[in-house]
Amino acid sequence: MARSVIVTGGFGALGQAVAAAFAAQGDKVARVDFADSAPSALDGALDIGGVDLTDAAATQAALDKVVSANGGIDVLVNIAGGFAWETLEDGSIDTWAKMQSMNLMTAATITKLALPQLKQSSEGRIVNIGAGAAVKAGMGMGAYAASKSGVHRLTEALAEELAGSSVTVNAVLPSIIDTPTNRKDMPDADFSEWVKPEAIAGVILFLASSASGAVTGGLIPVTRGG
Repeated sequence: MARSVIVTGGFGALGQAVAAAFAAQGDKVARVDFADSAPSALDGALDIGGVDLTDAAATQAALDKVVSANGGIDVLVNIAGGFAWETLEDGSIDTWAKMQSMNLMTAATITKLALPQLKQSSEGRIVNIGAGAAVKAGMGMGAYAASKSGVHRLTEALAEELAGSSVTVNAVLPSIIDTPTNRKDMPDADFSEWVKPEAIAGVILFLASSASGAVTGGLIPVTRGG
């Protein structure tokens, strides 16, 4: 039976790969994004653009569209977010608030609002995108790492909160993801060491599957090129 899957940040490089992977196995996929439109279409997908996931009303409206079109919510994959490299001394303090908003509050807001539907699913699944860089932050990574560490703590706390339900909550912690933006930003790097979006998608598909039912509260490193 086809499940109803939401991928936030679904118009980005990782989001597109994850959404395509779910669609390929026959799931009903909704791609939700802050951008107005996706760079490429995905057959059968419900695309909802222009959504500020820190806005509860806008987020609820998007969820209502998904429930109406796809008949509930079984899987929520929180990919929406952003990145900034700044030292504290030379950067802006506003960046700390921006990273918290983009990476943590987007996930917290849509997850809270989606919980009633997820708990009605026989196998509800929440998969968040954390970061290997948030386990031990390097120079210039403070604001980003703090926000992604918040995603890790959200994952752990919510897993315990939902222990008596059908819903599991896990996070994947990628190292550097092989995206066009990252290649542009770091042209001298060894791209072969980076993790391909498709490899991350494979881990997310497992965490969203029936086979992962015994796994919750996990922070799963994803560090091989794939």
